[in-house]
Amino acid sequence: MEEPEETLEKRYGRWVEDHRGLLFRVVHASERSPDEKSDLFQEILFQLWKSMPSFEGKCKETTWIYRVALNTARAWRRSEKRRRERHDAIVSFTSLHGSGAEPNPLLEQLYEGIRNLPKADGSLLLLHLDGLSYQEMADVLGVSEGCIGVRLTRARKQLAETMKGVGE
Repeated sequence: MEEPEETLEKRYGRWVEDHRGLLFRVVHASERSPDEKSDLFQEILFQLWKSMPSFEGKCKETTWIYRVALNTARAWRRSEKRRRERHDAIVSFTSLHGSGAEPNPLLEQLYEGIRNLPKADGSLLLLHLDGLSYQEMADVLGVSEGCIGVRLTRARKQLAETMKGVGE
């Protein structure tokens, strides 16, 4: 007996639950203030829901989710007007993230260093820190695998420069 096909609602819920950490990392690497993080998180959730019907399974779910999250974060930074228009529809960032965790100053400085890099380099470093292979990073960013190595080396050097003297 075949299993019934997963509904969009169930897939969306599973994607948000399974890839929550990925979404939080993109948000933290993109915004500083808790309010902006919350708003961006909601926008990513909205865009993920909106894009689901066009997901054809030709790439891994993680690749699709990264594309949506990173593209949304980039567009977010470019458009302050849109930022203020739609943010009460989905789920509060703080309710999913939980407010009990103690902030990690070194981790916050790492995110700050990533935010200060050019957006393409910050996105690449985020994918790298999340453990994606060069091929997966190339798929998410839409560039060649060879380009990933060159850009990643440059981005690492820039981040190391900005992080000099921070922590250990």
